[in-house]
Amino acid sequence: MRYLAVLPFLALAACSDLAEVGRPPAFADTAPTLEHHALYNVPIPQVAERAGATDGASLWTASQRSLFGDRRATAPGDILTVVIEINDSAQISNQTARGRTGSQSMGVPQLFGLPQSLDRRLPEGVSLANAVEMDSASSFSGQGSVSRNEQLTLRVATTIIERLPNGVLRIEGTQEVRVNNELRELIVTGFIRPEDISRRNEISYDRIAGARISYGGRGQITQMQQPRYGQQVADIILPF
Repeated sequence: MRYLAVLPFLALAACSDLAEVGRPPAFADTAPTLEHHALYNVPIPQVAERAGATDGASLWTASQRSLFGDRRATAPGDILTVVIEINDSAQISNQTARGRTGSQSMGVPQLFGLPQSLDRRLPEGVSLANAVEMDSASSFSGQGSVSRNEQLTLRVATTIIERLPNGVLRIEGTQEVRVNNELRELIVTGFIRPEDISRRNEISYDRIAGARISYGGRGQITQMQQPRYGQQVADIILPF
């Protein structure tokens, strides 16, 4: 019965894959994202009229777009660049050994002559002189090692989608690059402080709180690296 309940889901998954036969993977729609909402709901700043004709020749104005203006992102709808440079490596090796041996014996060679009296009534070869004798031994050995090396260098433009009451900014950014029939997706979300944004309007990934960085893809190569749906379902249902 379990297999019959899974069949409709397998059919739907197969139909979605068959619809992409002969076609490159489609880009995701940006309309329903929080990025899109923040960009399309930012009020347009009103440009104040200049007081004099000589103001147009001045190098300094209070505007953010002036020569010496602060162009760092500060409000919802502003865009900043996240620099991702991950170069991590870790090596862990553990080894454990444990051993234990024990020996116990108990006998009643002399007890008011009772053992000798009972030995005559016991079968031949049985004696209370060595009534109980026990030996035990146990050993354990364990060994484990972990070796990991990750390197990733990326730059992605993100959008401020929310400014929290304490001044912290919530950012979200997506990037899709399609080469032939393979689509690479990069997603970055998290929380940042305005003072951590550099003068170049950039921020490093290690200054993002609650960072969620996803780098993956969709396409023919990715499909070939994944087991088929039937095999995945069998691995979950089968107990052995």
